[in-house]
Amino acid sequence: MAEPIIVLPYDREWKKEFLKTGNLIRNSLGEFAIRIDHIGSTSIEGLDAKPIIDIQITVKSLDPLEIYKGRLEKIGYFHKADNPDKTKRYFRELPGKKRTHIHVRESGSWSSLFPLLFRDYMRCHENECNLYAELKYKLMNLYANEREKYVEEKEPLIWEIMRRANHWSQETGWKPEISDI
Repeated sequence: MAEPIIVLPYDREWKKEFLKTGNLIRNSLGEFAIRIDHIGSTSIEGLDAKPIIDIQITVKSLDPLEIYKGRLEKIGYFHKADNPDKTKRYFRELPGKKRTHIHVRESGSWSSLFPLLFRDYMRCHENECNLYAELKYKLMNLYANEREKYVEEKEPLIWEIMRRANHWSQETGWKPEISDI
């Protein structure tokens, strides 16, 4: 049985956890990683979230996988080859380690910019964070043991937020700032 979905109040330790893991990744991948960014809800100060650290590693090319796969395995992450999203390579922690999702995406791709725009927009819009947190708690109560349904039911609000984020990006001239690590 899958572990239940649990949404918790924002925890300042999430940033420290990211920095620790992000630095480990940087030391392992060196300049091969163009960017290493804290993404997802734990990267947005004040936003309640599942206590899972999401990290995006931006690389020049997803292939060959072997260049970064072995290095990530050496520091405790395994490749999830069955991930259906072909715009990224997905890695998870080894059993017994803190839950971590590592998303390797290609530089300049839409899929690499989406989570950065979402994160940066949400960091500037507390009202959006409140709406998103309310929905996450509601869905946690409805679908605590149905991860796919929980994710699916968040999508309409995420796309609504991204529509506003798109307008915001045009108004502000948004572009990703320097890498977190």
